[in-house]
Amino acid sequence: MFIIDAHLDLSMNALEWNRDLQIPVADINKREEGLTDKPDRAKAVVSLLELRKGNIGLVVATQIGRYVAPGNPLPGWHSPEQAWAQTQGQLAWYKAMETAGQMVQINNLQSLEAHLQLWADGKDNTHKPIGYILSLEGADSIVDVSYLQGAYNNGLRAVGPAHYGPGRYANGTDATGKMKANGIELLKEMERLHIILDATHLCDDAFWQALDNFNGHVWASHNNCRALVNHNRQYSDEMIKALVERGAVIGAALDAWMMVPNWVRGESTPRKMNCNLDVMIDHIDHICQLAGNTLHVGMGTDLDGAFGREQCPYDLETIADMQKVPQLLKNRGYTDTDIENMMHGNWLRFLRNAWK
Repeated sequence: MFIIDAHLDLSMNALEWNRDLQIPVADINKREEGLTDKPDRAKAVVSLLELRKGNIGLVVATQIGRYVAPGNPLPGWHSPEQAWAQTQGQLAWYKAMETAGQMVQINNLQSLEAHLQLWADGKDNTHKPIGYILSLEGADSIVDVSYLQGAYNNGLRAVGPAHYGPGRYANGTDATGKMKANGIELLKEMERLHIILDATHLCDDAFWQALDNFNGHVWASHNNCRALVNHNRQYSDEMIKALVERGAVIGAALDAWMMVPNWVRGESTPRKMNCNLDVMIDHIDHICQLAGNTLHVGMGTDLDGAFGREQCPYDLETIADMQKVPQLLKNRGYTDTDIENMMHGNWLRFLRNAWK
């Protein structure tokens, strides 16, 4: 089945992890044997080849560059301009992948429909380009709001105003407080440019304020349910219902600590915590029950988003194993139409509506 994945940090893996995503995952991991600079070394699950193998022909691909003020312990850049430069290097990698025929940017309805037609032509997918919709995870790298027009011209189509901690425009995961004045200004410029608001990572205060101040299209690229894992990174039932009312689609994420409660970083393992793909279905089912239908859930795996096999479902060797998900959904009683909606149909309906 054709799959759309709404959140992959491909350029971060290519540049910060120094991974050649054009080669097989096994070769990436072999080259990283013995490296200890990051906890997921030699545990990668994503490459462009594995995306094709899994019939994942369209992804929302990120740029990310966090600014950290003095005293902020999070990793990041010491000026907005440095963060901007980082995201522009990531953009250059996507462009290089386009030149190599590995990827193609999808930024309007015409390019979307052409790409879908290519992937539905019945021919072998081995050499087809992976379509990517450019998204910015955390807006810290937007030096000021005037930069957004140039980013849009380069293909940016979705923005999440915050990531982890306090941000320049909004507060994110593990932080509190409403958006700043420039955050409201950012939302208005996003609305003018018809850029999608990605509500992922917004802290509760900023989440509600963003919904009140943004009249455009909203999605949540990679989020799970607070009712199942009680942490501010997850959505409460009230937040899920608000997103449903806005016509949003929520991408189910595969970071183990977001899937199962009581995960201890560096100690817990997916198998010991019984974290498998079926747990993702628990989160999907919870959203569907709140919505009363299957029209507001999609895939948003976040695989290789600074974690690998040490912190993702134990029955997933590579991202190609997302093809196991339709059967798991069927086992829960979902219909073929429901499953098609959740694997790709809901994202497509959202994009066609946003880009019409």
